[in-house]
Amino acid sequence: MTIDLQATRDIVDVMTGGWKAQALYTAVKLGLPDHVAAGRTTSDELAASSGAGAVGLRRLMRLLVAMRVFDGNETSGYRSTPISEALRSGSLSMRDMCLLHGEEYYAAWGHVHRAISTVSSGFEAAYGRSFYDYLSGDPDTARRFQATMNAGNMFFHEVPAAFDFTGGKTIVDVGGGGGQLLSTLLAATPDAKGVLFDREHMMPRAGEHLAATVGLHRVTLVGGDMFTSVPTGGDVYILSRALAGWDDDAVVQAFDNCRRAMSGPTARLLVLDRFVVDEDPSVLPALWDLHLLMITGGAHRSLHHVTELLGRAGLDVERTGALPMEHVAVVAAPRQAP
Repeated sequence: MTIDLQATRDIVDVMTGGWKAQALYTAVKLGLPDHVAAGRTTSDELAASSGAGAVGLRRLMRLLVAMRVFDGNETSGYRSTPISEALRSGSLSMRDMCLLHGEEYYAAWGHVHRAISTVSSGFEAAYGRSFYDYLSGDPDTARRFQATMNAGNMFFHEVPAAFDFTGGKTIVDVGGGGGQLLSTLLAATPDAKGVLFDREHMMPRAGEHLAATVGLHRVTLVGGDMFTSVPTGGDVYILSRALAGWDDDAVVQAFDNCRRAMSGPTARLLVLDRFVVDEDPSVLPALWDLHLLMITGGAHRSLHHVTELLGRAGLDVERTGALPMEHVAVVAAPRQAP
């Protein structure tokens, strides 16, 4: 048997990916990106600031420099990089994402064999209850989850390029969460108005964010259940990453509710999501599809599958557009009677 050195290296890189993820998590848990940015640039200084041991920190920093999380060395001092800057505390930080992935999500992925074998949630295997039940009883994790969702919204600023929101349209963000997408669209479209629709418990957080960004005079907050009904009279309805946890019949019902609520034949439904493909798959959609199985037992669908579900709800795909991080914008129109 001939040894393929490249294949060996590739296998080692994949197998040690979890170690690198935990090293990054540990750096964030210790607050190292903040400490280095504040000018603490040696292992001794970082140990004094973080409460960790200097010897262990030196070994950790050696790896983090190799991973380009930091620059420099023990002699010249450690310096920030774009990666560590993105992990500093702050409203746009990826810090909470790293903490959630390094703790709860990491534990869930420890049950990946069972989850794939039984097509059930790895999180439930690790914690004995569903992810959302866990969040309801742990406010700190719920806060980190919301911050993680916000940090994953890096494609929002490109959505106005995928659809024309101008012309005084009313935008209804269905399952709008904390309001980040709606505030981004309203900021980019001064003549638009917005409706944020989600469950009642999301209204305080969404209202806070929208008041601070675009002002509540441009937004109506409505609590409810998208599988029962959605606010009427919208010119564009948006479902952003809201479908993965639900079965086909429920998704069709949500699509149908949006169609029935539209202001007229020129109104549109905009679905923003990642879609899986079986031929020539790319890593991110396939990885996040498995991640959904680990955390909620859910799954990503293919674009063809979503097109079929839209058709069952009386909607036809008009066009699609690429968004960052392998997200896709699907624009669907209400089907007109022949």
